[in-house]
Amino acid sequence: MRSIWRTLDRGLARDIGLVCLADGVVGLSYGAISVGGGLPLWVPVLLSIVVFAGASQFLFVGIVAAAGSPIAAMAAGLLVNTRHIAFGLAVSDVIGSGWRRWPGSHVMTDENVAFAMGQDELKQRRAAYWAGGIGIFVCWNIGVVIGGLAGSVITDTDVFGLDAAFPAVLLALVLPALRDRSTRTAALVGVVIALIATPFLPSGLPVLLALAGMLFYRAGKPALEEAPNE
Repeated sequence: MRSIWRTLDRGLARDIGLVCLADGVVGLSYGAISVGGGLPLWVPVLLSIVVFAGASQFLFVGIVAAAGSPIAAMAAGLLVNTRHIAFGLAVSDVIGSGWRRWPGSHVMTDENVAFAMGQDELKQRRAAYWAGGIGIFVCWNIGVVIGGLAGSVITDTDVFGLDAAFPAVLLALVLPALRDRSTRTAALVGVVIALIATPFLPSGLPVLLALAGMLFYRAGKPALEEAPNE
């Protein structure tokens, strides 16, 4: 683990640390919502260790808390996580082979995949992937336990703004990339698609549809080349 952090540059390590912290706060929200909704503490804790997929976990708890079928909740969670199939193909060489496949696949999240794919060299991609995955796993589970223990007191996490912490951190991280015109266009198209689909589709699916914005992304063209000459 020490060699992983030595491979990361200071800026990337800082960004990974911020995302881990934000995930911990969201995990706190998830634990509080779960226990506050009537579930025993061991349910969100076990789901966080075994499933470790935030969107699916929130969806599962929401359906079960609304007296829905656990089987339907599990099916919905699996549907939301279908994006991990594409993620697995994208970072196959990053995770490595042999025994690393199992823990590497388990700690796969949107965030550490994004960090890994943003690096140029394989060594850096692996360091970003494992540092992000392990860091998020630890912070998320700690947050879930703390939130679960406080769930009987904090019944409405919206009052504390816990649900906004994670999106705020992600927005801060992606803002510099939006200076590129092609990236900005793809992001805006994805946002519009997600906003239109949100009232009609289950949680998580609008995000999948938002990937259609990538069709408007032209890779390999720096923003400076697109800017008009002065």
